[in-house]
Amino acid sequence: MKRYLSTMFLILSALIIIVGLRFDYQWSGIASWGLSFICLIFAAYYTKYIPNEKKGKKQS
Repeated sequence: MKRYLSTMFLILSALIIIVGLRFDYQWSGIASWGLSFICLIFAAYYTKYIPNEKKGKKQS
């Protein structure tokens, strides 16, 4: 499950920006960009759980 969290956070970040910028409230732009930035940080953190194909193979 952890290997898919990076993708889920990237999609969530895009959705937050799209939905957040549709609303025309005061501070909605700052809040949506802030939340999407936090999601991008989590996405970058969970990239370490993506399996590395080269690491499992022995090098000759």
